[in-house]
Amino acid sequence: MRTYWNIVGGLRPQEEPSSNSWIQVTCPTAEDCDYLENQIKIPDYFLSDIADVEERARYEIDEGWFLIILRIPYAKETRSRTPFTTVPLGIIIKGSMIITVCNFETDMMNDFLTHQQRRGIGIQDPPEMVFRLFLSSAVWYLKRLKQISTLIEQYKRSLDHTIDNVDLISFSRLQDSLTYFVTSIRGNETLLSKLKFRLQIDELDADLIEDVNIEMSQARETTQIYSDILDSTMDTYANIINNNMSKVMKMLTSISLILMVPTLVTSAFGMNLVNGMETAWWGFPLVAVFSVLITVIFFWFFRHRNYL
Repeated sequence: MRTYWNIVGGLRPQEEPSSNSWIQVTCPTAEDCDYLENQIKIPDYFLSDIADVEERARYEIDEGWFLIILRIPYAKETRSRTPFTTVPLGIIIKGSMIITVCNFETDMMNDFLTHQQRRGIGIQDPPEMVFRLFLSSAVWYLKRLKQISTLIEQYKRSLDHTIDNVDLISFSRLQDSLTYFVTSIRGNETLLSKLKFRLQIDELDADLIEDVNIEMSQARETTQIYSDILDSTMDTYANIINNNMSKVMKMLTSISLILMVPTLVTSAFGMNLVNGMETAWWGFPLVAVFSVLITVIFFWFFRHRNYL
């Protein structure tokens, strides 16, 4: 889907692209790709790079095109193995024309549009557009991290009652999301440090870059904190599971030993040997009482040692 925006004096939709316009392409169709390649003349290989979900954050210059790939946060469907991940956003600049291409419908881009329209100021030049997209991505990393924090607390409360494999697997999937986040944020920070020297920036852009650096640093540190929390939580519950298993095995072993005592006593007296009680009426009651007495003594000993 293609949308054309005039970026001067506030974002306003328009029918056809012009100077100082932004072409937004979301979930590009074959027609959109054909338009970008044949009419706009964007290098076709770069569109393929944007479609690669594993493509790293980077920039390059090719025949006057300034080609940038930014990693942005993306929330998958609820049933997905990894609830949050990152996807590439292509930013293409030539002269005063700006083109963004993303193969996913993201909340970040929708929010970016709404926020810029509320500002009503517009965007002065392509570098400002690039750095505002960087800032928006950092803000949305922090928003997603808050959601991850909420999920962590939810799974913790569930595990405090019953240790369930579903919650433990959910912890593992959140850890995968945090790994994607921290890797992408670091890549974006490296890309930003390079773009500062490649794009023509003014005083406003310098202030914007400082804001982006602050937000990116906060997002990276927050991601690392949550990752450490998840690691320690997983280790704690793993130790709890091992401890519970040890208690169960100790109890089962103690019960087996206690049950072995009467079996041992009755087996000894039941052997085909002369013991003087073969014809006595009190022989069986004596063996039974002796078995019970020995069993009680063993039971008391195990309870005293906290084996039961």
